[in-house]
Amino acid sequence: MRIAILFSFLLSCSSLIKAQDLAFYIEQAKINSALIQDNRNLSEAARLEAERLKAFYTKAQVSLTGAYMFAPIISRDNNKSDLVLNSAGTDTNYSGYDIAASNAGMYQGMINWAKPLFSNPRYEAAAGQVLIGAQINENTARLSAHDLEKFITDQYILCLTDYKQTEYLNDLTKIISDQKNVVSKLVESGIAKQSDLALLAIEQKTQQTALNTFRATYRRDLMDLRVLCGITDTTYQVLDDIDLQPREDIIQSGWVERYRLDSLNLQAAQKLFELKYKPVVSLYANTGLNAVYAPTIPNRFGMSAGLNFTMNLTDGKQRQITQKRTSVLMRSTGRYRDLFYKQNTVRKGRILTELKSLNERLILTEQQLQEYVKLLSFYKQELSRGQISVINYITTLKSMIISQRDFVLLQNNKQLLINLYNYWNW
Repeated sequence: MRIAILFSFLLSCSSLIKAQDLAFYIEQAKINSALIQDNRNLSEAARLEAERLKAFYTKAQVSLTGAYMFAPIISRDNNKSDLVLNSAGTDTNYSGYDIAASNAGMYQGMINWAKPLFSNPRYEAAAGQVLIGAQINENTARLSAHDLEKFITDQYILCLTDYKQTEYLNDLTKIISDQKNVVSKLVESGIAKQSDLALLAIEQKTQQTALNTFRATYRRDLMDLRVLCGITDTTYQVLDDIDLQPREDIIQSGWVERYRLDSLNLQAAQKLFELKYKPVVSLYANTGLNAVYAPTIPNRFGMSAGLNFTMNLTDGKQRQITQKRTSVLMRSTGRYRDLFYKQNTVRKGRILTELKSLNERLILTEQQLQEYVKLLSFYKQELSRGQISVINYITTLKSMIISQRDFVLLQNNKQLLINLYNYWNW
């Protein structure tokens, strides 16, 4: 029983650790993104629309129709006025609808069957445009997911920056506390002054205040991260550290896929438009009742069949105009694509240059911090012997704090730049 409880505890701990890494937050953001899900739903709806178009263009349609029209007349034949509810068509002197136009009534009840012929090209053109729309929606979902990945990573880096500041300040307050104890003993021995102890106490409070501020900032930014990801958890967690690296330069960018799809969409629309100049042939048949004179209804059940044919001969050169229009729009799409490649090459080069400069500053700042650590170590020994003033120690400590914060910010900016580079190098 104890083994089972221990095993369950280890599983819960492992899931907690997993929930702290960057990949988890990015995945949750994608799952909970309404925009991504909306575009995926639109893509699925487009595929269903393609199935409907197949039925519309290639399958037979069966329908049931019925009609009844009552058109009585007042007949004055034989110098006598009579109300005729359903004329046989022999009346010559009458008031009412023209029998030739109304047939004096109508009684219909038929089953109709119709099937388009030679319609596969029309179906393929219409479905092709719809399916390209589905690809456009899928690509929009990919772009949204890529944007989301950058935003989540930026927020994650911000949280890590806050936490690293809390870690450093926590260590610093412990150092000051230890040094305060040393100086307190020196004060008791008469080697150090009471004012030195007071200075250390003030500095300890200052750094403790800064520590509390960064802790609150970390918790706030952590909650913002979860809001972006659609996570309702509000517990305190320590995020795993990350070390982003620039991706290798790509040849075919995912950014230009939208331009390719735009071109395909224009071509599909042009192809669908030009189908209006092709012949339209359909076969039809019906059977049932079709009568205009009530007494003859029992003998008016029958059937009919035939072909329908239509073809557009001329429409004022609309075909040529739309071809030119499509060509112009495709040229515009191509220019946008070429411009993006040029701009993105310059953009990525600028980011890499900034990264190189930042790495040089990081090396110098890290070397400076190492020198501060050595200097503080010497000062700590001298302070314990009462050979230097606490003011010198605190001044050096504050300078190291500034350098440490600069170092953390430089690390943060480096990760943000790499994330930005990877965002465009995609």
